[in-house]
Amino acid sequence: MSSSTAFPGQSPLAETAPLSLCAREPHVPADRLVAEMVPPPRFDSVRFDTYVPDPNQPSQSEAVTVLAGFAAGLGGAHATGAGRRRWFSKKPAAPAGPRGVYLDGGYGVGKTHLLASLWHATPAEPSLKAFGTFVELTNLVGALGFQQTVRTLSGHRLLCIDEFELDDPGDTVLVSSLLSRLVEAGVALAATSNTLPGKLGEGRFAAVDFLREIQGLSAHFRPLRIDGEDYRHRGLPEAPPPYDDEQVTRAAYATPGASLDDFPGLLDHLARVHPSRYGALTDDLRAVCLTGVGAVPDQSTALRLVVLADRLYDREVPVLASGLPFDRLFSDEMLNGGYRKKYFRAISRLTALARDAKGLVAQ
Repeated sequence: MSSSTAFPGQSPLAETAPLSLCAREPHVPADRLVAEMVPPPRFDSVRFDTYVPDPNQPSQSEAVTVLAGFAAGLGGAHATGAGRRRWFSKKPAAPAGPRGVYLDGGYGVGKTHLLASLWHATPAEPSLKAFGTFVELTNLVGALGFQQTVRTLSGHRLLCIDEFELDDPGDTVLVSSLLSRLVEAGVALAATSNTLPGKLGEGRFAAVDFLREIQGLSAHFRPLRIDGEDYRHRGLPEAPPPYDDEQVTRAAYATPGASLDDFPGLLDHLARVHPSRYGALTDDLRAVCLTGVGAVPDQSTALRLVVLADRLYDREVPVLASGLPFDRLFSDEMLNGGYRKKYFRAISRLTALARDAKGLVAQ
């Protein structure tokens, strides 16, 4: 599409063709990957006092109190960078008590809000705190190498890991080894992971699985259980049905900063871009418009789409689509397999972004 092409019937003021994700091939330097390990834009302004506990779930109020105390206890020399100067000792003094917290709960109980609030409340410069998803952390190791990642993060006061994944043994061992080295360097840890919606009534969440998988690190974590319902679905309307191709295309042309891509073509493009670059792929987008959404053909493609969904959700980019509804993206086999947590999360997030996109369609 030419930049001067107008979609038939659109306003003469809207003469710029949409952007295309498939035309973007971002190159992200390693230092940007580290610098961007901060809470995503969606959680820029969250704090402990903006978290609204459910009065019927006392564990939510308790979590705020415990985490605020944990953050307050992370002040000291290491937070100012003095902890990096170890001229008179080979190892830092062993920390007293657990140096990590694990937020244990189901979808949508506000774990990421609380994790980001902990990052904001910790008394250290932003450059001495890191916040990222499990996938972003493994991507960082892939970009920098294991030893350089250890050196880069060991001077930090706090590392927050959102959505710790327990379904990939190789990555779990890799990250556990990394965290062991960081704990030795005096870095405090905080992590979350999700429990499948169908297990919320079993009286337990993922803490047992988490502590087992990180093995020798378990003594460094205090599990903090958070009960509750998914806030994204409290009183919200059902997700809008998909639109037709013409509606999506018109909306893309009428929305400055929107992208427009054919869904199968986008899936092919994602295979050529490293997932660590998906955040850069969405830079400056105001909306993502997709035509011809269909069932994802295989697991590798599905996992790449999950990462893109996470980056779009982090950046609050609405998604307008034609074709199948988002709850039919993944096959029953996928939704019952080892990566099902990722797929349920992607469906929940894309559904929320589809709601956000309703205003893009002319009434």
